[in-house]
Amino acid sequence: MTAMLIVLSTGGTALGRDLSGNTPPTAPRTAAATAAPSSGCGKTPTLTSGTHTIRSGGKNRTFILRIPGGYDRSRPYQLVLGFHWWGGTSTDVATGRTVETGTWAYYGLQRLANDSAVFVAPQGLDNGWANAGGEDVTFVDDMLRRIESDLCVDTTQRFALGFSYGAAMSYALACSRATVFRAVAIQSGGQLSGCSGGTQPIAYFGVHGLRDSVLGISGGRAMRDRFVRNNGCTPQNPPEPAQGSLTHRITAYSGCSAGHPVAWAAFDEGHIAAPQDGAPGDSGSRTWLPGEIWTFFTVTARNASHQATVATGAQTDTGSRAVRPGTTAPPGSSPLDGTHRD
Repeated sequence: MTAMLIVLSTGGTALGRDLSGNTPPTAPRTAAATAAPSSGCGKTPTLTSGTHTIRSGGKNRTFILRIPGGYDRSRPYQLVLGFHWWGGTSTDVATGRTVETGTWAYYGLQRLANDSAVFVAPQGLDNGWANAGGEDVTFVDDMLRRIESDLCVDTTQRFALGFSYGAAMSYALACSRATVFRAVAIQSGGQLSGCSGGTQPIAYFGVHGLRDSVLGISGGRAMRDRFVRNNGCTPQNPPEPAQGSLTHRITAYSGCSAGHPVAWAAFDEGHIAAPQDGAPGDSGSRTWLPGEIWTFFTVTARNASHQATVATGAQTDTGSRAVRPGTTAPPGSSPLDGTHRD
């Protein structure tokens, strides 16, 4: 598996707009952006929740769409794209079935959104995101056009996240579509899908396990540091939990440009997507991560001065100053072992 990832990292170049010639969707954005409704606002939608197919780059590409209950065509909704890992599928993301069905849908964010967001789970070619010649970035551009021409979306509130290869794809979007997406969450990723551009700021939440033997944490730190620089944050080596502690620690960087916060979450585990404190393995119901990402997307990225809520069992830092430690008791149930590990 590691050998395959190395091949992908050297052979799969992701060069978004420059090679594809595709002009990405754009939206005006400020640190506290007002809603910018998409062209689909006010229309009776033709799209429904379920699987859809579009042509992109001469290929049929599919995605799963989840429209909020009680959809209001005059209300601009947030838009969240969740990218699957290598060997995973859009169905895995949309259902959460590899960790905890329903609870872990869209990496645990759907249950937190309370029908405030449109969710999308794209399907990668050959169950991956090699992004050859920027074709997967072009696919994202084409998806956004299709969805936003039919549904009412706030184009200042687009978000992308993923685990492993899905994190690599989200990173490629951070690099090449920083003016399109409001924020990204990069969970245990590597630079496997390329980084065309990579010089503009974007709100960035990086997450990585200390004991990740598939995509090592040193790579995650380097990916994070690109956006520490782009966002004008004060550089530092953020504190991380001790190995063997089965805890996590979150640092909110200081000095970042308005609307472009950077946060780093390190946890004492390996290459897993739903870490929990006090026990090994994935748990959709006990993981601290979805709440932190949702807060980062919907609060912190809108207000750079906001201090993220401290999750149970965590320590949250601003700069190198600990705000306060979390407290926790050991989980009372056994962890769910996610079958999606690379």
